[in-house]
Amino acid sequence: MTSARIPRDKDNDYTREAAAARRAFIEEQSGASLEQTGQYSFDPAVLPGNIENFTGIVQMPLGFAGPVRVNGEHAEGDFYVPMATTEGTLVASYSRGMRLTREAGGITTTVVDDAMQRSPVFAFADARGARDFGIWVAENFPAIKAAAETTTRSGRLRNIEQYPASRMLYLRFNYTTGDAAGQNMCGKATFAACRWILDNYPGAITRYFLSGNMDTDKKHSQINTLHTRGKRVIAEITLPRDLLRDLMRTTPEAMYAARMTSQLGGLMAGAVHNGVHPANGIASVFIATGQDEANVAESHASLVHAEITPEGDYYYSVTLPSLIVATYGGGTGLATQRECLESMGCYGEGKARKLAEIIAATVLCGEVSLGAAVVSEEWVSSHDTYGRNRP
Repeated sequence: MTSARIPRDKDNDYTREAAAARRAFIEEQSGASLEQTGQYSFDPAVLPGNIENFTGIVQMPLGFAGPVRVNGEHAEGDFYVPMATTEGTLVASYSRGMRLTREAGGITTTVVDDAMQRSPVFAFADARGARDFGIWVAENFPAIKAAAETTTRSGRLRNIEQYPASRMLYLRFNYTTGDAAGQNMCGKATFAACRWILDNYPGAITRYFLSGNMDTDKKHSQINTLHTRGKRVIAEITLPRDLLRDLMRTTPEAMYAARMTSQLGGLMAGAVHNGVHPANGIASVFIATGQDEANVAESHASLVHAEITPEGDYYYSVTLPSLIVATYGGGTGLATQRECLESMGCYGEGKARKLAEIIAATVLCGEVSLGAAVVSEEWVSSHDTYGRNRP
């Protein structure tokens, strides 16, 4: 038996009529109503390149947290941060952390690296063939770079890392991508570079694949934690003892003890990073601003460090080694997502690092707020008040 096919209009599939036909089809097939998903405000004509079989809209609640005070090199000042979520307490908790850090003078943010990858693999008759190929690649980097950059206006091939294994050589092409996230850009550029390699390498290549999975696209990995994928951004602050006591009802000593204890627990559990809940803030801002939501898998990796200062205050930092964000292209130009970006002054060219700094500061606020709630034993009561666990 052949299942009925979802309706499509071969002449123009991005119209309200085409979407309505698909809703009617799904309603007939499933017996469920799609009345709410059929209510939206923008023209479907803007969607080519973003989705196929456009049928309607899934709406999420949007709240603004803040303001968060950012003392960055690209983001400077107070920002209200859009967060799309269905988890009660989340926006309130981030806002609480933002108040604490704002009264402490703001969060210092620094983008320390910026790179996006594609990692092809080449196989040879033996390991020596792979080694010789690696030498040739290094010697011919300028020509490989030129071939890659014929496909893009903003992408630049920065360097090529080499990882030999068995009779294969894995290459990790590192690009800067401007204000785009850049995965597709890097794939297209690397494909052009590989074609040039195949046409010009004088030796024998047994086979090659455009992706050898050492870029670990949309998957967490240790190599991206060490070498960066997207923006590597660090947020840091020193929280005065009195502020922690007055606003969070805790102390630097209690916060530090909880941090050390949780790191040991995470180590025993095999956790891949030592953050508290960075995915909460990152996912909610990603959805609100039109980022590729699957990139949360890489972007949420965090390296948290804390110290009690000689003055008795609390230094706290969050390093996000693989924060993948865009302010141009992809879903950022859709109507509501663009509005959210514009509310922070982050839409368009020249704004990706600014957005990265705001998100890193937001993550820090959530980490401190939740950590303090656990230490002061307010975690459960806050969810009872704001969240799903209402009596």
